[in-house]
Formats: sequence, C-alpha cells, structure tokens
Amino acid sequence: MARIAVAGTELGWTCEPDDTVLRSALRSGMGFPYECNVGSCGNCRFELIEGEVIHRRADPPGLSERDLARGRRLGCQALPQGDCVVKLRMMPRYESRIRPMRQGAELIAVRDITHDIREFRFRLDTPRPFLAGQYALLELPGASGERAYSMSNTDGQSGEWHFQIKRVPDGEVTGLLFAAAEPGFRITLDGPYGMAYLREDAPRDIVCLAGGSGLSPMISITRAAASAPELAGRRIDFIYGGRTARDICGREMLEALPGFGERIHYHPVVSAAADAANDWSGLRGFAHEAAEQLVGERLADCEIYFAGPPAMGAAVQQMLVARNVPAGQIHFDQFY
Repeated sequence: MARIAVAGTELGWTCEPDDTVLRSALRSGMGFPYECNVGSCGNCRFELIEGEVIHRRADPPGLSERDLARGRRLGCQALPQGDCVVKLRMMPRYESRIRPMRQGAELIAVRDITHDIREFRFRLDTPRPFLAGQYALLELPGASGERAYSMSNTDGQSGEWHFQIKRVPDGEVTGLLFAAAEPGFRITLDGPYGMAYLREDAPRDIVCLAGGSGLSPMISITRAAASAPELAGRRIDFIYGGRTARDICGREMLEALPGFGERIHYHPVVSAAADAANDWSGLRGFAHEAAEQLVGERLADCEIYFAGPPAMGAAVQQMLVARNVPAGQIHFDQFY
C-alpha cells in the first residue's frame, strides 16, 4: 500500500494496490479535481515531486509530451509504485458526497430503448446510493480498461444501478455488452463519480439537453427533480436530439413522472434534413438550437444540465456562453 502526500501541506492518503492516485484520493474524502476519469480530459493532472507512477493507458490523450517533461501525470491513470509526493490544489467542490467504491455487480435485466440504445440493470454486491446525474466506471471481463457510463435510475439505496448505453460501431465494451450480456453476467463497477448531479437546493427552473446515451443521466436528473420537495413547482424542459426519427426516445419514461405535461415538458428534435426516408413532423435542428428557440431569454435564469456526443456538448457550451448563462448554473461531465 502506497502513501501519497501533498507537497507543502499536511494532507495525505493511502492508495491500495492497483488503485489510482485520483480514485484513492476521492475514496479518502479528498477534493482532487477531475472530470472524465478515463484519461481524456486532463483535468486531474498533478505534478509528481517524489516517487514513481506508471500510467494505465500508455498514451492518454489528456497528457501531452510537454506535461510529461514537466513532471505532470494524470491522477485517473497514475498507479503509484510506492510512496509518492505530489503537487496539486485540492478543491472542496470535488469532495465526494458519496465516496466511490469498487465492487462486483450482476446483470439482472436488459431492455431495448431504440435500435442502438439498450438499458442494462445491474444489482450491486453491496448496495450503494448515488446522486442523480452521476456516473460509474464499468470493467467487463475480456475488455481492456474501463468505460464511464451514467446511471439512469435514482434509487441508489435499492442496490440497483441502471445504464442506458448506446452501441458504438466497433466499440469493444458496447460490442461485448450488446452481444453477450444476459442476466447473470457479472462485471466490476466503480462509483459513483461526477459533478453534474442534480442541485436540489437551486431555486430555478431546469433545462435538460440530451443526445445519444446522454439520455441516461438526464433521465436520472428529471426523475429525481420530479419528486424532490425542494423543486416542487419548478418547470423542467427536457430536450432530446437525434439524427433521425428512429433515434428519438425518452418520452415514455418522462410520461410516467408526476407533472408530465404540466411542469415537465418533453421536446424531441431531429437534425437530419427532411426526406422520404425521414418522416418527422416535429422540431428540426440541433438540441442547442431547440433550447434557444424554446427557452430563449429564460436560459440565464435556469439550471442547465446536458450530456451527449462531444460535438453537441461543445455547441451547447458555446450557446450558453453567448446567452450569458452563469457558469455556476451549467452542469455537465466531459466524456470522450
């Protein structure tokens, strides 16, 4: 077991074998900055002052050659090879309200949502709650590395975590899940993680924007918001973008919530141009365009949550900045 110390402070924690610097810090209650947790975003960079670490990914996108030359490493990828001294600024906002735990889980149910999105329901070996909008790291037997997916349900105390996952062409993990996963299939889950969880104390209307498997955390957030006493009466606009009509989903899940059609409003939008093969009479365009059209000037007075493909996330961020939405009202986890 390695001991990690923060240079110039009295802070420190222990790291179990095969755990990373970042995750062991979060399990110990530290406010270690992070976002994607899989080596892509670079938000968990730290400076290695003493000791040795190796990276799980040989060439993680979140770390440049210049970073390496300066002694920087990625917390989510760094496996300490002994005691280490690191330099970084801990931030209280990253302290986990529910400390993440790595454990086994069993698949108990599967259902199709669209032609390429499927819901997988897992029962944890040890029941553990999570905050609506958070994600977990899934490790499958036979697959290399872990993948981050957001939960779609809300009742973490039930011991079940549900994931709505989009099949990626030639994707190693989604290929295994869609082809081989049947009830009884076992995986390893690590979580909960993520900062884009529902803020129940925010006294504002809510806008959720989703695309692809970004449906999962937005459904979780809307489900939790619909039953949160602190948010009673708050309007919720749920915007879901798909390329064609067959990609559109989510309505039946929202219809099951109290207040649908009154305070919860569902807005599907299709981006593909109209043609004979794309019969769609609803909104056309992209999710961020629909948000501007439907919510407009109210955006700056709303709490905004979004999840989806990188291009969608970038467009939403750009639109919200142009609309002068305060950064503290914008919530998303950066995945690649």
